[in-house]
Amino acid sequence: MSKKLFLIEAPGKIKKLRQILGSEYLVRASGGHIRELAKDGDDHLGFDLNKDSISCRFLPRNSQAKKTIAELKELARQVDTVILATDEDREGEIIAWHLKEVMNLRNPQRVTYREITPAAVQEALKQPRPIDSNLVNAALARSVLDKLVGFKGSPLVWKLNNGAKSIGRVQSAALHILCQREREIGAFKPQDYWLVTVTYSEGFKAYYLGENASTQPHREETEERDDAGEGEERKIEATKVLSEAEADRLVSLARQSSHKVFKVEGKTVSKTPPAPFTTSSLQQAAGSRLKWSPEKTMQVAQNLYEGGHITYMRTDSVYLDPQFCQTVKQWLEEKDPQNVPAKVTTYRQSKTAQEAHEAIRPTDIRKPSSELKQEIAAEEFELYLLIWLRTVASQCKSAQIVKSRIITQSGSLFWQAKGQIVTFAGYAKYWKDITADSVLPQVSPKQPLNLEEASHEKKQTQPPPRYTEAKLVQVLERRGIGRPSTFAPTVKTLKERGYAEVQKRQLQATTLGLEVDAFLQKTLPELLEAEFTASMEDKLDAIASGQENWERYIIDWNEDYFAVALEKALKVIESQPVSKANPPKANVISPAGKESKFDCPCCGQKMVEVPSKSQKLHKDYFLKCSSCQAVMFYNKWRKVWELPVEKPENPSSLNSKPLYLTDHACPVCGKKLAIREYEKDGQKKRMLVCSSGEARTDKKHQGVAYFESRNVFWSKKYGELPIA
Repeated sequence: MSKKLFLIEAPGKIKKLRQILGSEYLVRASGGHIRELAKDGDDHLGFDLNKDSISCRFLPRNSQAKKTIAELKELARQVDTVILATDEDREGEIIAWHLKEVMNLRNPQRVTYREITPAAVQEALKQPRPIDSNLVNAALARSVLDKLVGFKGSPLVWKLNNGAKSIGRVQSAALHILCQREREIGAFKPQDYWLVTVTYSEGFKAYYLGENASTQPHREETEERDDAGEGEERKIEATKVLSEAEADRLVSLARQSSHKVFKVEGKTVSKTPPAPFTTSSLQQAAGSRLKWSPEKTMQVAQNLYEGGHITYMRTDSVYLDPQFCQTVKQWLEEKDPQNVPAKVTTYRQSKTAQEAHEAIRPTDIRKPSSELKQEIAAEEFELYLLIWLRTVASQCKSAQIVKSRIITQSGSLFWQAKGQIVTFAGYAKYWKDITADSVLPQVSPKQPLNLEEASHEKKQTQPPPRYTEAKLVQVLERRGIGRPSTFAPTVKTLKERGYAEVQKRQLQATTLGLEVDAFLQKTLPELLEAEFTASMEDKLDAIASGQENWERYIIDWNEDYFAVALEKALKVIESQPVSKANPPKANVISPAGKESKFDCPCCGQKMVEVPSKSQKLHKDYFLKCSSCQAVMFYNKWRKVWELPVEKPENPSSLNSKPLYLTDHACPVCGKKLAIREYEKDGQKKRMLVCSSGEARTDKKHQGVAYFESRNVFWSKKYGELPIA
């Protein structure tokens, strides 16, 4: 019997697909991308921008990819049919194209499926198609564009000499969002205000609304669903009083006057179900509810997809297959008939969503959770449950909420209390995103009220909050920066480059990130604009739909904008040379962090707390002077902040000095530590080192160096030892 070669991306799918396809098929995985742009040519781009075309050169991604290519070539000779079954997005399409190219395939069959189930895979095999050249071109354009920006632009930030590694088309726009927020926080000046309240013995509290405010309409706030910020406290709607004297006056008036009900309002509002998950909303909800990073969410979702439990997890579509919707309806009719809507809510697609794709949903809505829990890892079950609940909720009735408001009057002052009661949970039975009931008592207009207490509380305005990783993903999506496949890698890159770090679940731009952003604002400002990056994404979408020639677009973009912008940027740098010794003041950014109580021992200016994840530090931050750039580290043994101990300028000169053995044992090998004397800046100094002859070349002994400091020998790695 002739065999068919079924090629996929991820090895994790092989077991499930073998069960579905049977012995007639050989199932193999490419391991994702097998080729990448070469590192040759101008600026190591691996492609040439010609007058009317772009010539790309590719090489195996790594040694494993090279081995995989050789194995797949051999397998292709042994079978009659090769089926390219990589993922259905642009990345999957270009992986299929690369496989076709390296295996010299003439007419491979291209199939796609949204879920790894027997029905979906068998249906896909009945509808093979050619490789979609438009999707391939869009993926090629993204690779060429991103490498052009990264490889041509990154050398600019190297000139900062501060450790900056790269810039990127999406990366730099995302960093700019974080830096803008950081500067807003730094410039924020808190303002005191007072909330004035009255409490009635009838059982409710009301907030000051205003004087002579009887004609004020009830402003009903419109709630925008926010997957990245669910669970946040609802803000109290009250009139802020800006001085304590005025707050005292209002409290006095409230105590002197009689109180009565002025008006009672109530109405029933509907809250529609949330749409099923897209990549972005899944990352946001997992960040908010499970406290996961976008990267972790996608890793776990990938496992669920490969196991056949959910549909493809990179999508910006909220579309659900009608047959699947019918299955959910039948489940609701059996389990929760009160929640079956007469007409299911329709959801607006994003302008970039591909209609052929589906939202992220379970493949089998009826699979018992007790059974599934035994099959998959705990984290996978947590995410699966989130997806299951959201999917079912999207097919339910709207929630019904009775919102009420009581306006009371005392003299010329008006007060208000708000409440709500969920009369029908609807979708919220599964997806809980409605604040808890706040029940107001039954009262009637003109009814006298008994004042129990009138008081005020001092508050202070707060700076805008830093973005969580999930919130940043939401902002990127709303501004059109990036696409489903880029959100998690973008956030990951910002952290890996040291441009941002997570502090108390919030992304904070680092000093390095702020410096890079400030530099790009002077040299390549357009690259930081959301609209600029979003318009490029629109062009990539146009290429994917065959409306734009990818080579012409990139060539024109480079000639009309990028090459010119780079030339201008170089002139800016040349006019203000950047060096470690004398950085231009325009590029010196105050460290991200709050001001400390310590003065700089070098110049007397206030030092700033700079967050750090380094495990070598004894606190999760160090001190840095924004003026002279001096730094100080905390010594937990001495409980003091100290300037770093300078190492000898010429370590080799230490070897010529005699060693004196001590009773202290080396923390690595147990041999005695020895005192080594040396000179530094004309002063005699001492340090402890291991007396073993191999210690100088042994990597394990790196860090075994105790420097004399204030009557002790001190090592950043191993702590203090007393001087004998």
